Order: sequence, then structure tokens, then C-alpha cells
Amino acid sequence: MAKKQLADLVRRFGVKNCDRGKVAMGTGGEAAVDLQGQRWLCRGEAATRGFWVWKFTGDLFCEPTFHYYSVMAGMSTEGSQFDAKQYDSKMNDLLGTDGEEFFTSYDEVHESFDAMGLQENLLRGIYAYGFEKPSAIQQRGIVPFCKGLDVIQQAQSGTGKTATFCSGILQQLDYGLVECQALVLAPTRELAQQIEKVMRALGDYLGVKVHACVGGTSVREDQRILSSGVHVVVGTPGRVFDMLRRQSLRPDYIKMFVLDEADEMLSRGFKDQIYDIFQLLPPKIQVGVFSATMPPEALEITRKFMNKPVRILVKRDELTLEGIKQFYVNVEKEEWKLETLCDLYETLAITQSVIFVNTRRKVDWLTDKMRSRDHTVSATHGDMDQNTRDIIMREFRSGSSRVLITTDLLARGIDVQQVSLVINYDLPTQPENYLHRIGRSGRFGRKGVAINFVTKDDDRMLFDIQRFYNVVIEELPANVADLLIYT
Repeated sequence: MAKKQLADLVRRFGVKNCDRGKVAMGTGGEAAVDLQGQRWLCRGEAATRGFWVWKFTGDLFCEPTFHYYSVMAGMSTEGSQFDAKQYDSKMNDLLGTDGEEFFTSYDEVHESFDAMGLQENLLRGIYAYGFEKPSAIQQRGIVPFCKGLDVIQQAQSGTGKTATFCSGILQQLDYGLVECQALVLAPTRELAQQIEKVMRALGDYLGVKVHACVGGTSVREDQRILSSGVHVVVGTPGRVFDMLRRQSLRPDYIKMFVLDEADEMLSRGFKDQIYDIFQLLPPKIQVGVFSATMPPEALEITRKFMNKPVRILVKRDELTLEGIKQFYVNVEKEEWKLETLCDLYETLAITQSVIFVNTRRKVDWLTDKMRSRDHTVSATHGDMDQNTRDIIMREFRSGSSRVLITTDLLARGIDVQQVSLVINYDLPTQPENYLHRIGRSGRFGRKGVAINFVTKDDDRMLFDIQRFYNVVIEELPANVADLLIYT
């Protein structure tokens, strides 16, 4: 970039003293940065938060680029200037093919649970649950949360985000005070109940009292349990807000507020409910936001309720789970999918499998079609009552049911250990949901296979998914059964 262009940039946006290897902030919150010979500009509040970054080329700004959006994360306050050369090696790692998976504004890494300074009885619960070594997100995320810092954490499905915030909450609770001190929100009943189970298991030796407030269950029972006293409430936004409105859930002692699967929570209508809940909480409260994907709109919304958060973010092309073999099957027409699925059924029965479709009606239709051909399948979706869904999930987890047909209801956070095959009978309507779906098939590094049924109408979505995750999805080989046996 010519000196004149840089001077124009500085004058136009009020950025002062922008030298090579320096970051400088303007009075309007703008920032200019020179890293590795490339000039970058952040604008407005984004400058201090690292959400939006534009590459400056001549007189033009190209579209926001996600490859560099972490450059400014946690790095500066308005009006400051400092040497940014120390970040050059981190940028090389972040952008290199063999680089580190995470960019973080909190550099401590703890390679064992024992090194985290956790309570002895919490460690007992962690080891009893089956953890031996913390995952990458746990190595970076548990300690800052335990220190009371606001935290944004992004990592793949199945890498231990739930145990990360559960451990942080359990470490900070006052167990002599039987009042709600932590509130966790999740987008679905099943995920909320899964979190409740993990929280209870990890806190088993601490005597933690946890309750899940979710729709489809008795309001009176919720009120009874809350009145008897709990340390932690996990729930869906609608029921939690109802309990707060009825004053059955008292916010006075809540000091920790967690949003799990934030991308889902902060979109599709949950945003207003979350904001209403937040307004009822004490002013000085620790906030944690956890998700597998962090689209820019989700990051921007966190600005409303977070205070200088620690950011632990994974670059986009690392989001697809390693160890998941991904394939597509060309079925040409929608009506050919059923025959293709039936042809694969014997292969599905080798192990436990989840089949995703896009509508509740299609779950029922496909279940009926498969059963009419004497194939044993289970099904669950949001129109079923809670008790029925619980029974179906218990059967599937126990292994008595081996093939489950569902919608995206189950695509987030439901841990079924034995699942090693996912079939996208319908491709998801949004690329972000692809990760959540196939994440069911290889949690914590275990291998798995994902098969995508693709019609002519799906070509664009398949292309978008491959571009979004920077992966190549190959055509299904003839030896798919061998792939499952040896995963």
C-alpha cells in the first residue's frame, strides 16, 4: 500500500500513528492494523471486539472476511496504540494449514484437569464421569470461566463445551446457599435435559441441586422444585421466562448466565426472549456464550450483554469434525430417496444410525414407509409429547433401537455414544446445521460416516456446505459397510 493511500486511510477514519507492526485506534472506535505487510481496518465498536474486519485495497473495502476476524479480538481499547508484532506468529498459526486450531485472547492452556485448581470433589466428579484428559476447548476454557470472566467459546460439536461451562459453574457455586446461582439456557428441551444430567453427574460429590425447566412438563412441579431450593437452573427460554415472571424462579442470587448453542438461541425468535430474561437478572453477572458455530450476527448480539469477554474461537475451515468421513449419493429425484435408503438399511443396522429430514411431517411419512417394508426404525420430533420423546431416546441410547429418524430437533448437543452413521435424507436448509447433524457421528474424536442424499435441487446447497467448511464431499463408494466396520 502506498504511503499516500495509508495517509488517506488515516485521515478519512481518524486513525493516528499507524506504523508497520502497530495497531492504532481512532476517536470513533476505528482501528488500523499492519500485520505481515497487510493493512486491515476495523470500524466502529467492532474494532474493540474483533467482529468485522475489512481488507483495504486501494480505495475499496472488500466484503467482511472471516479468515481474519479474530485479529482484533481482545487486543485493544479505544485510543490505544501498541506493538502488534507479537501477534504475527499467532496469525501464522491461525492461517497456516498446520497451524493451531484456536485463536484466543486468553493464552493459558492447562493440559490436565489437576492443573486447573479445581475443587477436589469436582475433580472426583470429572474423573468419575469418564474424562481423563481435557479436550482442547476445555484446556483453554474452564479456567477463565472459573475466574469469573465473561467468555465466548466456539468449538465443534462433541468437543466438550457442555462440560466446560458445567465445570466453571460448579467450581464457583456456594453450596451452603440453596438458591439459584447459575442459569443456563438451551434451545431445545432435549439439550437442556442433557446439560442437567452432565451438571448433576459432574457435581455428584459436591451435592449440587440442579433442575431443568422446559416446556412440555408440569409447571406446578417446576414451581415445587424451585421453591424447595436449587443451585442451578437449566432450561428453555420460554419456560425460564415464565418461571421468572411468576416469581417462582428468583433471580436475586444468580451470578452466572450461560447461553448454550448461541447461534440457535440468538436467531429464530429466541433473541427477544433472552433479552427479556437478561433484563430481570442482577446487573453484575458473569456471561458465557458457547456454540459450535458463531456467525457474525450472533457475535454482534453478544455485545448487548457481555463485558470484555475472553474469546476462544476456532477458524471456520476447522469446523468440520476430523474423523468424520463424508459422502454424497446422487438420487436425481426426491422419490428415489426412499429406495436408496432401503437399499442401505442392512448397512445401517451394522451400528446405530440417525436419519435427518427437514420436517416433522416427513419424519412420520418416512417412518411409516420404512415400517411398511418391515424395517425397524424409531422416530422423534417436536410434535410428540415429552414423555414419548424421552422413552424413544432411552430406547435409542440403550441400543434396543438402532435407527432413529428425526428433524434438526436432535441436531444440537444430544450425545448418543454409539452413533457412527448419520444420513442426511434431506440436506439441511442452512450450512451451519450440517455441522450439528454430522456431529452426532463422531464425538470426542471417534470415527464416523455421514452420507448425504442429493437431488438436482440440492446441488447448490451441497456446494455451499463444501465451501462453508472448506471440505470436499466425495461420492459414496461401494464398500460403505467396510467403512462402518472399521471406524
